[in-house]
Amino acid sequence: MNASSRHPTPESAAPARSTELPATESWPLATSAWLADRLRAGSCPPDPAFDELLPGDLRLVSGDYWTPLAVALTAARWLEEQAAGTVVDIGAGPGKFCLTVALASRCEVVGFEHRPRRVAVARALAQQLGLERRARFVEGSLGETPLPVGGAYYLYNPFAENLYGPSSSLGGDVELSCARYALDVNIVLDTFRRAPKGTLVLTYNGFGGCMPASYQPIRTQRELPCVLRMWRKTRSGDDGGFSPAGAD
Repeated sequence: MNASSRHPTPESAAPARSTELPATESWPLATSAWLADRLRAGSCPPDPAFDELLPGDLRLVSGDYWTPLAVALTAARWLEEQAAGTVVDIGAGPGKFCLTVALASRCEVVGFEHRPRRVAVARALAQQLGLERRARFVEGSLGETPLPVGGAYYLYNPFAENLYGPSSSLGGDVELSCARYALDVNIVLDTFRRAPKGTLVLTYNGFGGCMPASYQPIRTQRELPCVLRMWRKTRSGDDGGFSPAGAD
């Protein structure tokens, strides 16, 4: 699997990205202070520099499951341009996207994650990076825990693990099934339909569903391992159809 592995589609499939350092590249010791300074300046460190802050097992799967820094920085720039307030990352993992956006923009971020250990890691990293007041993490499952409300939502195909075989699962500590996949996608779609006009949604490699017709794509970046899109809700309510842009 590679950075597009969260149930990749033909549009988003891409060659594997190495998580090893290029032989010709070097940088200062990846301390949290150095990393934070680079991200605040809008500069993109190599992904292994951030991943060094993660526990070993989460570091090993970063290229498959956690948002690349280049993607998070692009999202942060788009969110800043749209004057987004609070951004909710659905399926936040150990917080790589949330913490990057908090450093690179003025947004407040909320990570929603169903695995307790990942929440604990994300909270510890927020403290290490001095982001306790800008980034918070909520442990919960869709349908059981209320999804935090935000002016923007981010999804990196967070439910695809339900469709993987046991050998690709990240552990048996949560329910995984095709029924769970369908339920989570429908809960998210219902959230988007009920959201007020002006709500933003960012998808990276999609989320398993089609955006409601009340949303229109306003930004698209294809020069990344997967396709990153930003959508805006342009009218209140929803007619039950899908955006003319089609499936994401």
